[in-house]
Amino acid sequence: MKDKLVMYMHAGSGNHGCEAIVNSLCHMLKEDAVLVSYRGREDEAYSLSGLCEIFQERSFAGHKLAHLLYFVYRKLTGDKESFIRYRYHTIFRGKTAPLAVSIGGDNYCYDNMLGDLRLTNDAFHKRGTKTILLGCSIEPELLSRKEIMADLSGYHTIIARESITYEALKKAFETMKQVKDSRKAEDRKAPELYCYPDPAFTLGKKELPLPDGFIPGNTVGINVSPMIQEKESCDGIAIENYQNMIHFIINHTDMQVALIPHVIWNKNDDRVPIHALYEKFAYTGRVVEIGDGTCEELKGYISRCRLFVGARTHSTIAAYSSCVPTLVVGYSVKAKGIAVDLFGTGEGYVIPVQSLNRPEDLTDAFRWLIDKEQEIRAHLEKIMPEYAKRALLTGKEVDRLWEELSQPQEI
Repeated sequence: MKDKLVMYMHAGSGNHGCEAIVNSLCHMLKEDAVLVSYRGREDEAYSLSGLCEIFQERSFAGHKLAHLLYFVYRKLTGDKESFIRYRYHTIFRGKTAPLAVSIGGDNYCYDNMLGDLRLTNDAFHKRGTKTILLGCSIEPELLSRKEIMADLSGYHTIIARESITYEALKKAFETMKQVKDSRKAEDRKAPELYCYPDPAFTLGKKELPLPDGFIPGNTVGINVSPMIQEKESCDGIAIENYQNMIHFIINHTDMQVALIPHVIWNKNDDRVPIHALYEKFAYTGRVVEIGDGTCEELKGYISRCRLFVGARTHSTIAAYSSCVPTLVVGYSVKAKGIAVDLFGTGEGYVIPVQSLNRPEDLTDAFRWLIDKEQEIRAHLEKIMPEYAKRALLTGKEVDRLWEELSQPQEI
C-alpha cells in the first residue's frame, strides 16, 4: 500500500454521487490509487472497475467471534481504532501509504457518520499517513462542537466544495487559533484550506439510446429521493408537491417528464418514490421512467433534458455541469452553497424540503425556473468552462501533496 494513494470513506457506487466523485477524481490523478469500499462489488459493477484498485472493507456481519474478540479487546485496552483497522485490514498491513483521501464529500452532514470519520482519521494519523478531506460540505453549526473541530484538525488538508463551508471553516479555525494563543496551548496546526468545486463537475457522460417518450431538449428531468421525504415538514408533503408539479407540466406545457434515479440502495432507493410517481402518471403517455445505470450514463440522460428538478446533490451537479437550468429540492448546506457559488444566491435555485408547507410550493418554484430558463442557461454556458476547470485543481492539489510526501526524507 505504500506506493498507492488510498481513497476511503466510500459507501459504494449504488450511490452514483459517490461513484461520480471517485470516477472524476481518478481521471484527474497521476498516481495509482486504491479504493477502500464498503460495497466493493457495487463498484466493480459500475464505472470504477479498471479506474482504481478496489478493496472490500471487512465486516463483522457473519463473523460473530471476531466481533466478540475485538469488542473485548477494545473494552480492555481503550483502543477504539481497532474496529477501523479490522475493517481496513489490507490497508494497515505493513507500511502504509503517505497520503489517504477521505472522499465522502457530505459525510459530515450525517450524525451517524461522525464517529467513523473521527476514528478513521485518527487511525491513519497514528500510522503516519497524512489525510485529506476532499469535496466536503459541513453545516456551519457543527463547527461549534469541540469533538468535530478536534477531528477536522487532524487533516493535513481540507478542500471544501462550496464557499459557505469554506468560510465557516476559516472562521472556526481562526477562532480555535485565537483560543490556543490566549492559553499558550500547543496542538496540531490548522489544516490547509481550499475551496474548489466538486470533482464531479468534470465527470464525463455516456449517451445511451433514449427511451420512447424522452424528447431531447424538451423533457423535464426529475429526481426524487427517500432522503428528502425524511426531512419534510409534514408527512407526504414532498411527494404531493412533486405530483402537483408533474400535473402542471402535463396540463400547461408541451414538455415530457423523465424520472431519473441517482441512488439505488436498499432502504434508500430513489426508484421507490420514482416508480410510484410513474404509475400515477403513466396513463398520460408523457412520463418515462429511467432505470439504473452508471454515473456517466445517468449524466447522459440528464444532459439531454431541457430543465431539471433534483433532490440528490450529484444529480443536480450532472445537470449544472451540462448547462441544464436546475431547481434543487435541498435539505442541507451543500445545495445552497453550490447554488451561491454558481449564481450568487440560493434564492429561487434551491427550495429547502423543510420549507414545503403547501402542495403548490414546488410548482411555484418550477414556474420561476421556466420564466428564467434562457437566462439561467446562458449564465451556465458562460461560467461552466472556468468552473469545471477550477474543479480540476482538486486533483492538482492531491498530486502535489502526494509528490511532496513521497520524496525520500533527508536524515
